[in-house]
Amino acid sequence: MPDLDGPDQWYKDLVSPALTRRLLELCRDEDLGPNHRDTTGTLMVARSERGEAWIVTREAGIVCGLSAIGDILDIFATTTLFRGLVRDGDAVEPGQRLGALLGPRREILAAERTLLNLLGRLSGVATLTKRYVDAVAGSKAQVVDTRKTNPGLRHLEKYAVRCGGGRSHRMGLYDAVLVKDNHLAGLNPANAAAKVAGVAELARAEYAPAFIEVEVDTLDQLEAMLGLEEGVIDIVLLDNMPAELLAKAVELRDRSGSRVLLEASGGITLDSIGDAARSGVDRIALGAITHQAVWLDIGLDAGPSIEQPT
Repeated sequence: MPDLDGPDQWYKDLVSPALTRRLLELCRDEDLGPNHRDTTGTLMVARSERGEAWIVTREAGIVCGLSAIGDILDIFATTTLFRGLVRDGDAVEPGQRLGALLGPRREILAAERTLLNLLGRLSGVATLTKRYVDAVAGSKAQVVDTRKTNPGLRHLEKYAVRCGGGRSHRMGLYDAVLVKDNHLAGLNPANAAAKVAGVAELARAEYAPAFIEVEVDTLDQLEAMLGLEEGVIDIVLLDNMPAELLAKAVELRDRSGSRVLLEASGGITLDSIGDAARSGVDRIALGAITHQAVWLDIGLDAGPSIEQPT
């Protein structure tokens, strides 16, 4: 059966094959050098040796990155096979085996560090995201990510957010319109709304953005945006508003009859996200789920050689 709403499909939707290949080629070049050589592995392991190595978690969390192992092997270990025992997004316990690598031991050793680096990083993002998602359970608020990602890892980190139960915001500056305070500097609420209306019309005619979103800092600014014709904007970002002000913003939106989504962002922590969600906002955007994530400890346990050197 096709995986229509699971990690296989999320990986296809969020991860660029071309960018991932460029990233992994860079990883190979920085680890194996211009000659693509593991000096220690070459000296210690005969070319004929084959073996099995288990990918094992050292701590509990949400696993992510297994979908990328095929891409990693395409760069580092072209004749090594991977057999997965769990899927991205699964909860795992300390000591649990995630899957096995089977192939030439030199290849496995050459791929080990990049593979574990990515698994640890992405699993850390997924694990932290799940904590935030659990903290808003019972509300209608969705946890969404931001562009506060590690350079070069954005596609993969946004995939990790999805595996942790969050949702992806815009991918970059190219796929959606997000009008922020710096774009509207010096404009009063009415003039800002008029400017946004013109920009939205041009954007939809020229670029077909995924959505049009506007950041506001005050209820006066929000009221001006809500006064725009229905469909001009899709989302209003409520920047750095405490829960009490978020609730007033939701009340103002509901009273206006607008169907614009409200997104809280700025300064929200695990301790405060529950209050933000209970305000009635539709989305909560969090940079913390990527830039504050701690790696999950994942290791590689090699078994004995299947074929000894002659």
